[in-house]
Amino acid sequence: MSSSKPLTRAADSLKRATSALGGTVRSMRGAGNEAGSPKKSGKTRKLHPAAVWAEAAGTAGEALAPVWDKIRDMWRRFVWPVLSVVSLLGWVVLAASIGLWWAGQAWGWQEAKSAAMVAFLLFLLAVGFIVGRSAYGVVLDLARTRVAVGDDAVGSIAVSNVSTRPLLPAALELPVGANTAVFHLPRMKPAQVHEDLFTIPTARRAVIVVGPVRSVRADPLHLLRRRVLWTEPVDLFVHPRTVVLGSSAAGFIRDLEGMPTTELSSADVSFHALRDYVPGDDRRHIHWKTTARTNKLMVRQFEETRRAHLAISLSINTDEYESDAEFEMAISVAASIGRQAISEQRDLDVLTQKGPLRCETGRNLLDDMTRIVGAPMRKTAVDLARTLSDTVPNASVVFFVVGSHVTATQLRSAAASVPPGVRSLAVRVQPGAAPSRANIADLTVLTVGDLDDLAIVLRKAAA
Repeated sequence: MSSSKPLTRAADSLKRATSALGGTVRSMRGAGNEAGSPKKSGKTRKLHPAAVWAEAAGTAGEALAPVWDKIRDMWRRFVWPVLSVVSLLGWVVLAASIGLWWAGQAWGWQEAKSAAMVAFLLFLLAVGFIVGRSAYGVVLDLARTRVAVGDDAVGSIAVSNVSTRPLLPAALELPVGANTAVFHLPRMKPAQVHEDLFTIPTARRAVIVVGPVRSVRADPLHLLRRRVLWTEPVDLFVHPRTVVLGSSAAGFIRDLEGMPTTELSSADVSFHALRDYVPGDDRRHIHWKTTARTNKLMVRQFEETRRAHLAISLSINTDEYESDAEFEMAISVAASIGRQAISEQRDLDVLTQKGPLRCETGRNLLDDMTRIVGAPMRKTAVDLARTLSDTVPNASVVFFVVGSHVTATQLRSAAASVPPGVRSLAVRVQPGAAPSRANIADLTVLTVGDLDDLAIVLRKAAA
């Protein structure tokens, strides 16, 4: 059924090409008849050869598509696995043997023929080292798939012989990012287990692909190398370094029930004052002690509260940072504030120039922080602040996390995009600078020179 569809489409294409050709011929005849003479006056429509070739190529492509798919599938399943076994040195030796044999035949060089036979014999002997099947049971185990920068990621590879015969020594390869670790397996008896431990250094924030574990069988000269995959790859998340902020450090969001506003309500949790009873008021809010003392009904009045909603604007424009270390510190600052907000069960939104990050859990937030890749871009921190105001209109506290190249004028423009009544703070990272606090209009600017100083500057902002 699949083969009939391309043929049908090919027939339809040929019909369209034929009808187009016939229509062109008829239009040419009609033009001649209208002129009233066999001599054509004016321009005549001609069928362009390129259109014919394009239609023919498309028809041929549709007809041959199933054949090409089968050839591609056979290449991947049968041919490529065989060719990939031969190493670069193996191809050189094989080509040298053919070239020397041809030279010996052409010019009668017996030495060249002998060298060709030796090279070809080495190639045949290498085949004996890779044939056969190995029966391994391989388990790749990472103690933790998520670590912070500077923490060692520890893992193990457990290999067991699941066959009924002994297995010869072999080598296992474990790709770790761009590098490859090699483990040597001894001769293993049936049901014997061999385990190796390894440690992955985590000097930088990254997502490191560990695995898959593959066994390698090769000849002594490494002319042929046969690899067999035994496990699936595992992603190791190296999260940015974060610090724990105490509730006193984040004093502006410490109120569990929310932040009071200037709007009054008849039912909330923040008591404001007493007022005279108005028909329609809920009798549950009548303050009976005051009513008895004043001899008239008095009801409680409350201030409306809103739950603290944090919005973090993290600029990933590397033009605004002095160095990679400064950029990494900015990510750590944003991750620390966001993690603190999530631990206090606050509503949180984190936005970068490439879009929002997941903030459902601290794990999701740190995973997305790990995937951040900075780059020079046209969109600045000011543009990001305007986008944040439109994306999170109900925010109560807004953070702008920026680099040292962001000027005071830009920070003032960023603060101007924040709606009135929303507290805005800018955290300006600059490695080596003393922690400080300054004000630009209603914007509080905090300078952080070290990640450990973040709690100190936040306490200053809460004071």
